[in-house]
Amino acid sequence: MASTSASLSSPAAAVAGRRRYREFFEREGIFSWLMVTPPLLFLAALVGYPFCYGIYLSLQERPVAQAGTFVGLDNFVTLAGDPVFWRVAANTMIYTVVATVLKAVGGLGLALVMNQVFPLKNLVRAALLLPFIVPTVLSTIAWMWILDPSFSVVNWTMINVFGADKPGPAWLGNPTLAMISVIIINTWRGLPFYAITLLAGLQTIPAELHEAATIDGASTWNRFRYITLPLLKPVIFIVTMFSVIFTFSDFQLIYVLTRGGPANATHLFATYAFDIAMLGGQFGLGAAVALAILPPLALILVALAIYMRRVG
Repeated sequence: MASTSASLSSPAAAVAGRRRYREFFEREGIFSWLMVTPPLLFLAALVGYPFCYGIYLSLQERPVAQAGTFVGLDNFVTLAGDPVFWRVAANTMIYTVVATVLKAVGGLGLALVMNQVFPLKNLVRAALLLPFIVPTVLSTIAWMWILDPSFSVVNWTMINVFGADKPGPAWLGNPTLAMISVIIINTWRGLPFYAITLLAGLQTIPAELHEAATIDGASTWNRFRYITLPLLKPVIFIVTMFSVIFTFSDFQLIYVLTRGGPANATHLFATYAFDIAMLGGQFGLGAAVALAILPPLALILVALAIYMRRVG
């Protein structure tokens, strides 16, 4: 009789235990932490540890294959007196600001066009993504041929169509033209990201708002200014923030195309840090250059957030 009672109570106890177990993990506080913990661990492993190790390296004099010597802030003091570093800082600011403005204006224009109804719209949208989905190194090598002094299709067009003097501009050999070239290529590559993201934002705006404004006599510009732009500002802020981060820390495009030349005219923080650390063997100084990205990048993002809040 006792064994029969035990056998009947055992399944009930098991069910009750599972229910208590499930209820415990379904609590809002417990479940939320279970969902947040994996990405936090992922960020700690792939972002937090390298960042902390970079700070550790920046406080050392660390030659190749040798033990580091603690030097405090000497690496940052060295950078403060380095004219090349300040040239790199100016290059990075110009590159980021100009490319971001061009991508924002051009991307918004493309998004507005793509939001219209026209033949082969889906095919055009797919083609629009090509510059963004092609690997950066591959597309940059193609641009090297386009801008090559001997084989440049741009120079050939300028000479044979517009009558320019031979052999044409040295696009990657002149400091000013080299910076203009890398900005144009970065803009070409980043436009699809802006356009597709803003197009998604445009399609969330109710058509009834535009219809009501049209009935009230609002012009196309006024509908864009007072309806489209205000409702699109959150999306513009997010895509601009990502674009600033990607552009400010750009490496592949610059390193493949110019390697920072000519005469450091296109060096950015990322390429300069790579040259100092990996080619020059000064890991501590290279880490200091890499960390120097953070203050100006943070200031740009904060200024952007304040501006978007004011105009919003």
